Amino acid sequence: MPSLEFKGKSSVWNHHLSVPYHTLDKDNKKSLKGKDDSENLIIEGDNLLALKSLLPKYQGKIKCIYIDPPYNTGNEGWIYNDKVNSPLIKEWLGETVGVDDLTRHDKWLCMMTPRLKLLYELLDEKGIIFISIDDNEVHHLKELMEEIFGENNIDICVWKKIDPKYDKNVNAKIITRTKRVHEFIIIGYKNKKNTIFEKIKKLPNWLNKYTNPDNDKRGPYKQGILSFEEGHEKEKKDSEYYYSIKTPSGRKITRHFFFTKDEFEAFVEDDRVYFPKNGAGIPALKIFENEEKDFYFETILEGVGSLNSAKKELAEIFHIVEEDVFDTPKPTKLIKEIIRATASKDSIILDSFAGTGTTAQAVLELNKEDGKEGKRKFILVQLPEKINKETPAYRAGFKYVHEITKERVSKFIKKDKNETGFTYYTLGPSIDADSILSGKLPSYEDFAKYVFYLATGKNHPDEKKIKEKDFFVGKLANESIYLLYKKDIETLKNLSITLDWAEQAHKKDSGKKIVYAPACFLDDEYLEKFNIQFVSIPYNLFEKK
Repeated sequence: MPSLEFKGKSSVWNHHLSVPYHTLDKDNKKSLKGKDDSENLIIEGDNLLALKSLLPKYQGKIKCIYIDPPYNTGNEGWIYNDKVNSPLIKEWLGETVGVDDLTRHDKWLCMMTPRLKLLYELLDEKGIIFISIDDNEVHHLKELMEEIFGENNIDICVWKKIDPKYDKNVNAKIITRTKRVHEFIIIGYKNKKNTIFEKIKKLPNWLNKYTNPDNDKRGPYKQGILSFEEGHEKEKKDSEYYYSIKTPSGRKITRHFFFTKDEFEAFVEDDRVYFPKNGAGIPALKIFENEEKDFYFETILEGVGSLNSAKKELAEIFHIVEEDVFDTPKPTKLIKEIIRATASKDSIILDSFAGTGTTAQAVLELNKEDGKEGKRKFILVQLPEKINKETPAYRAGFKYVHEITKERVSKFIKKDKNETGFTYYTLGPSIDADSILSGKLPSYEDFAKYVFYLATGKNHPDEKKIKEKDFFVGKLANESIYLLYKKDIETLKNLSITLDWAEQAHKKDSGKKIVYAPACFLDDEYLEKFNIQFVSIPYNLFEKK
């Protein structure tokens, strides 16, 4: 596959691996208390650092990501500020990327690359990312996405951003040049073959007539066969798709299905599976007449809001007469269409270029429409980016973009009398050798979650089992993980693996123990005897086991 070349690529391609983890510090004053606010997050800070900090808890858990990065028009005033160890890139730091900058495309790609790498890691195996972009970088972004996600995991959509009723020049009779009325949305799949709506589209043997044989309250539906016939040439008995089910009549059916057993059971729980012949027949999937389009995400998006309707939406929220409160906001209707088509009702939705907070409003509106079943959560990340003094947003009292993000979400929740809320975080100190040695110490829980992720490459399955008193972090398979650590530099200097500690730990747990500690006073013979693997903190902190 051809690859995209740009200045700085070799320096940034693996930069995401060296980005330090930071703690996320809760800001109670900026948080909005609600009944279920614990997983709705707004994070203020550099999105590269924030995305890395989300990995220990959210790696592989995000079902839908939407981002609206700078389009790199040359007029946005964005600045490249990633601390990459490269002489070339160090020359770029702090410089505004303007229209006459001959390296602006290189800088933009260097900025996007590590962020896309981290977003890929955060995506669920059936997750999807949507990226808004225009003509300036769409060709570069598509090639970069193909390298990171795979060329068979990319689609591209066109969004018609101009609505004639808002276009002042729509009745002009003389056209002297082309008028761009569209933008692009590039779609990246973690694994396109595994996405639910892709599978549903490809179901064979549709019964195209809409009927309602079981009087489903959701109305008429058509049926799609969910499995190969027995003995079919594509049947694979050693696959996770080959399993047995029991019909309502008690009949056992063993076949190669088009969905995993977990997916099938989820459809059954949602009453989306029809069993003909009085509950004894081969099951079929229900696709209801009034929702079929949700499974066919069309590549031409129109009638889902426009640039001007988005500006009007913001002006109404903030009670501003001028509609240009923000340059290129996206309409809530567009983001709702994306989320509705791709994410289940209890998914986590991430937006790491949060801007005006449209993604959060889209999540909240969808939850309200779905009633008790609507349990989606949002994570927003926004850089404390200064607002131009000449803009309506600045005149309205906003000095930084993240202030708009928070205020928009707060206003919508209060206006809508929504019972939810959000927790507001800022980036804390990095968890690395320099920070620890300088006395900037994370909490035990934050450090423990990070250590578990380093040791296993997985999220901590149950954070309640972290026991600071016993220095116990968690267990995976036959390995236990310990962290000898205190958030006090003087105490930390005196902590070590001693003979007494090793004996006590071995009495409780004779299996393998990975122990992170500042020092160890046992020789290799005793470490082997007590089944201990010692990892020095902070010096060997980043060595994944």
